[in-house]
Amino acid sequence: MLKKTFLAPAKINLCLHVLGRLESGYHQLAMAMQRVDLYDDIQIQLGGLPGTRVVCSGAKLLEGEENIAAQAARLFLEETRIDIGIDIEIHKRIPIAAGLGGGSSDAATVLLGLNEMSGEKLSREKLQVLGGKLGADVPFFVFQHPAWATGIGTRLEALAVLPEVAYLLINPGIAVSTAEVYRSLQLTKGGELANLPRFSVVSREDLRAALYNDLELVTLRRFPVIAKIKQILLDQGALGSLMSGSGATVFGVFADIATASRVGKKLAAENGWWVYPVRPL
Repeated sequence: MLKKTFLAPAKINLCLHVLGRLESGYHQLAMAMQRVDLYDDIQIQLGGLPGTRVVCSGAKLLEGEENIAAQAARLFLEETRIDIGIDIEIHKRIPIAAGLGGGSSDAATVLLGLNEMSGEKLSREKLQVLGGKLGADVPFFVFQHPAWATGIGTRLEALAVLPEVAYLLINPGIAVSTAEVYRSLQLTKGGELANLPRFSVVSREDLRAALYNDLELVTLRRFPVIAKIKQILLDQGALGSLMSGSGATVFGVFADIATASRVGKKLAAENGWWVYPVRPL
């Protein structure tokens, strides 16, 4: 039996524009995404009994066939026509329903891991296509690069230059339903991607100016603590702050990881929030 452990990183949205609703039920998006060094551990073992099994420690997740990691494994087997037993063990560190893409990252990491362990059966482009069948954020994690994402989030263009910063992630312990946030969103934009300013970020000031999230107002109405966290981060010297995805995680932008860590310790002690200083990937 072959066994290997892979790291599944979290992501943050540096900006998120919702341009309209599509007939498919998905939304037309334009967003900048970046992976950060907060990881779930994904252990994959090939061999043993037939079938795909997933267990998860560190969080309450759907286990077995309905887990998105199991779906990813099954999809990979169907595409490659490999007949082998797969056991997956997930150790969660990324909060669930937090706007950090943990489930999508787990699924992408299973696709990448199985591809590596089976001798690179599929191209990166094909893995992205498979990922799109599992969820709109999965192709981004297969892409493995900061990206400007359009369409439903699956059309990806690499962002070549981003400033050197650190981020402080804060979650007040609230789980947010992405589907419910999108259902509550009042769309006001005309749906024209060309009308958006180009995401061109070189300096820290450029990054601060680019921070934007159309979903923030919806989640703020339900959870005012998010606005409080944003303001506290700014008061503690963050260069900018934003809610990631549909929330409820908020991040602050800091010049270096030492400053982010110092502020994180202070805010965790004072408020009991989950905090995690991270570097961009």
